[in-house]
Order: sequence, then C-alpha cells, then structure tokens
Amino acid sequence: MLASISPLGERARGNRWGLTASAFAAGSIAAATALGALLGLAGSFAGSSTHARLIILGAAAVAAAAVDLVLRSPPSLHRQVDEDWLARYRGWVYGAGFGAQLGVGVVTVVTSATVFAWLVAAAVAGGAGAGAVIGAGFGVARAVPLLLVRKADEPARLRAVLRRLTVLAGPARLGAALASLALAGAAIAAGTRL
Repeated sequence: MLASISPLGERARGNRWGLTASAFAAGSIAAATALGALLGLAGSFAGSSTHARLIILGAAAVAAAAVDLVLRSPPSLHRQVDEDWLARYRGWVYGAGFGAQLGVGVVTVVTSATVFAWLVAAAVAGGAGAGAVIGAGFGVARAVPLLLVRKADEPARLRAVLRRLTVLAGPARLGAALASLALAGAAIAAGTRL
C-alpha cells in the first residue's frame, strides 16, 4: 500500500499525494473511530466490573504479544485492498476506501496481533465514547506510515524507503509485542488494585 500511495505513484496517475493521503487518514480514523464506538457500546452491555475489564484487556494483550513473538503471523483473512481501485477511481476515493479498510484493522491481512488487542480494548472500554477514543488512536496509528513515503517522488527514493521498511519489519514486530506486554502489565496491575 505504501508503494501504491506514494508521491511517485500519485503523480503517475495524475493525482495529488497530499489529497489522497489526507483522504486515507480521514478514512482510517473515521472507520476505526466508528468501530471502536460500536465495540465500546456493545461491551457496555456486558456489565462487567472495571476490575474484570482490565484483567480481560491484560489477558488479550499477553495473548497478542505471545502470538507476535511465537507465531509471527496471526490468523487473518488473506485479502488485500483492491488495487484495481487505483485505476478506476479518483485518488481521494481510493485513499478513503483503503484507509477505511486498514483503519478497521481486520478486513485485510493482519500482520500483528496487536490489532486484535485494540478491538478488545475498545470492547472493554466501558462505553461508546471511550471505545471511540481508542478507535481514533488506532486509526491515526494506521495512517501515520503514509508519512514515511512523503518524499518518495522518484523510483530510487521509493525503493530505498521500502528496503528500510523491510529491514525494520522484525524489530517492529518485537516492538509491537513489547508494547502489548507493557499494556498487559499496566492493565493487570490496575485491575488487581481495584
């Protein structure tokens, strides 16, 4: 996706990268916020105590870390965004569409189990508002990688960025697992204090 929505690719299609990237970010944030709100609302009907919700979140985060460290690839759909949209629609349309799909997190290939942890976090947040905030944060996190290609306006620059990202894939997986463990520790510690 980063190779597709780059300044180089957008220029070749006669689109402006800034507009497409902005639409991607808006789609990602809107979709994740909406899903977070729905999960938070659904979770609020469970009636669990704050203690139970924190323990559930901690357990989900531990499971996410374990999957990322042991399996390296969580179970997921084997579906990518439809690259035919690049030739069929205007940049802002496929930008928003790709962003929405990636913002939800689970309708395309999932590369880190932390995606599932955010879904649990939104569901145990205690309400639609809290779930929406968690979703918005996830949507922003899904949009930020587009900034990595913002200066890739020629083939050599784009290849260099993509090579660096390939090298960083392993450390990023480890970072996601460590972040999940940190979340687990904080949630479990808070849950046991209640």
